[in-house]
Amino acid sequence: MMEQLTFELAAAEPPTFANFVAGPNAEAVAKLADLARGAVRDTGIVLWGAPGSGRTHLLRAVVAASSRPAAFVSGADAALADAADPPALVVVDDVDRVDEAAQARLFTLYNRLAERGGQFLAAAACPPARLPLRDDLRSRLAWGLAYEVVPLRDADKPEALVRYARERGFRLGDDVIAYLLAHGRRDMPALVATLDALDRRSLAAKRPVTVSLLREWLTGGTGTP
Repeated sequence: MMEQLTFELAAAEPPTFANFVAGPNAEAVAKLADLARGAVRDTGIVLWGAPGSGRTHLLRAVVAASSRPAAFVSGADAALADAADPPALVVVDDVDRVDEAAQARLFTLYNRLAERGGQFLAAAACPPARLPLRDDLRSRLAWGLAYEVVPLRDADKPEALVRYARERGFRLGDDVIAYLLAHGRRDMPALVATLDALDRRSLAAKRPVTVSLLREWLTGGTGTP
């Protein structure tokens, strides 16, 4: 119940590079920031990793920060991607789940982007060479850059959360971290969303971020654990 309540109350901020805890993914995040600025020449980039690693967050962060026209397409909607007149940057989530018709359209789209100097960024659960796609599309994606998005280990999460809080301008005590890890979801997207919401609560109440404030927030102000 506490886990569900924490997640529901922590309305996440829009995905950006600033609210993504890079951890071991610093190289990939830096390359994606370059991509958003238009400083990458490669046509294709693939992010791959386990669910909850932050792939979708990073894709949306790229679109939000893009200096050029960009479009985000989920795997389920890949057949709707504009292959005839695409924007300079096309971002496709769950590319490993697109159907055969959509794969043909994405292949045409990739080639059109290559002709125009555009970029194709995709995310999947496995490396490009193992994508369950038609051979021509899979080979195109395998030619480009590929980065595995690695979830933070539990042992690394406290340090990452402290650093993230410091960058936002507030102090996060060990007791608050222990409470969050014991009572809420432990994946980084949920933890970061909770910290963002708790920070907003702290600013509104003009009180520091403490376990007491966290408990009051979770219980609607009653303070009951």
